[in-house]
Amino acid sequence: MKFLAKLEKLDRRIIYIIITIAVVLPFFFRMGLPISVSPEVKSVYDFIDGLTPSDCVFISGDYDPQVDAELSPMFDAIVRHCFEKNVKVIVANVFNLQGIGLVEPRLKKLAEEYHKVYGVDYAFLGWKQGFSLLVMGMGENFKKTWETDYYGTRLEDLPITQPIRNYDQIALVVDLTGSGVFGAWITYAYVQYRQKIAAGITAVMAADAYPQLQAGQLIGLLGGLRGAAEYEQLIHHPSLGSVGMEAQSWAHIAIILFIILGNIGYYAAKKNKEK
Repeated sequence: MKFLAKLEKLDRRIIYIIITIAVVLPFFFRMGLPISVSPEVKSVYDFIDGLTPSDCVFISGDYDPQVDAELSPMFDAIVRHCFEKNVKVIVANVFNLQGIGLVEPRLKKLAEEYHKVYGVDYAFLGWKQGFSLLVMGMGENFKKTWETDYYGTRLEDLPITQPIRNYDQIALVVDLTGSGVFGAWITYAYVQYRQKIAAGITAVMAADAYPQLQAGQLIGLLGGLRGAAEYEQLIHHPSLGSVGMEAQSWAHIAIILFIILGNIGYYAAKKNKEK
């Protein structure tokens, strides 16, 4: 009973150390916790998996460093899937200038890994002032709206963008964001041009997207780090999303155990006082 009573007064530094270990270990030793795949993530996977090498996916990295840990694993997983299927990929940062430094290096690294040729298999447009006007302009004249890529090359001179006139030549738009800007894609691209759209958003914002998902305005949805982990499971390439979910899970398990032990210690101490 004395041992149980001591649990109530356990040094908080021990708790912090154990939780830290629980978070860090999965990055070095995979524990293989199962991750079930939700229908909304499977819908995005199925759509891209059904595309052909003649199709093109447009990805907008509309996020900044504070949500990088949740959204960059989604970006990696979706680009990997497209490259594995030989689907063409165009990446831009329509609503967030800060996203350039987050997605451009990742896109280059993935392209090197899959031996993709810039301008033929993929392109990076970067950011341009305009926001919603860009989204609408892409529905009328894609090359006139962007004119050049991030590196200053005219889109007319890139084989990947030469055949793209408007949304009719873009199979899917994927918006990765930590805010509500996916709504602008729905308003100006889906409602007006019937462009198919998928969204990858932070966990805290996921609930805001479910009405649009249920209304059929989104073909699918990746929510938070779990959404990235689920997509990684589908493409059989577990990476940062899956590791992050394991770290979260083990940290939660440690916290729950400490809550249980703390309550046991509290009641044991209470009984000792009553005696």
